[in-house]
Amino acid sequence: MSTRRPLMPKSTAVWLVENTSLTFEQIAEFCGLHILEVKAIADGDVAAGIKGMDPIATGQLTREEIKRGEADPNYRLKLAEPKIEIPQVKTKRGPRYTPISRRQDRPNAVLWLLRNHPELNDSQIMRLVGTTKPTIQAIRDRTHWNSANLVPQDPVALGLCSQTDLDAEVERAAKRLERERARSGEEAGGTLLPVSETLKSSEIMPEQQEEVHEETEQEEEARVLAKLREIGQRRSEDEEQEEADPAHESND
Repeated sequence: MSTRRPLMPKSTAVWLVENTSLTFEQIAEFCGLHILEVKAIADGDVAAGIKGMDPIATGQLTREEIKRGEADPNYRLKLAEPKIEIPQVKTKRGPRYTPISRRQDRPNAVLWLLRNHPELNDSQIMRLVGTTKPTIQAIRDRTHWNSANLVPQDPVALGLCSQTDLDAEVERAAKRLERERARSGEEAGGTLLPVSETLKSSEIMPEQQEEVHEETEQEEEARVLAKLREIGQRRSEDEEQEEADPAHESND
């Protein structure tokens, strides 16, 4: 027997009994009813107040399919494929239900989460333990009416959430923080260049600066000798000029 059944099977069976010459077995097979129930419908003992629903008008059967069934008693009717694919509606997950006996433990669980997993945001904590945002804020600010008596307790041990749910929320929070760090790095102008790259971009490397200011013994000796030669040359030039001046005066 096919697992797919028409909408409102009993109303469909009433219409097929009244408007076709299909056998009771064919109608029972198509509608997912017992054959005795279909016989009772035909006798008027069952579904007396039910109005028949036309499966052709609703697109669940075609006239050709009904004619095939009427021509062959052994033929099994096939439900028509829907012309419009109806997407499956996903119901939004509501707030977690917390038993009354465990509700007094929720502040302790919130305090534990705030201390051990500060990366979790308020909405994640609300999903895990079924609390409210004002309660979380009050516990965080230590303005909760019972703040002095709160003791951090693992929500998994308290039965407020499963370890799987907690691990999933922690992983989700870690990925969110990673994205935020990457975004803040991009806004700041990217990552800093390595020290070697920064030094290469400058005109003189620190090592080169040290070489400029420091000189070897040989370089210092050569520099002093050059200075002495320069001084000696200047003195000889001065003496030659002094010797030439008296001769110039005598000629005058």
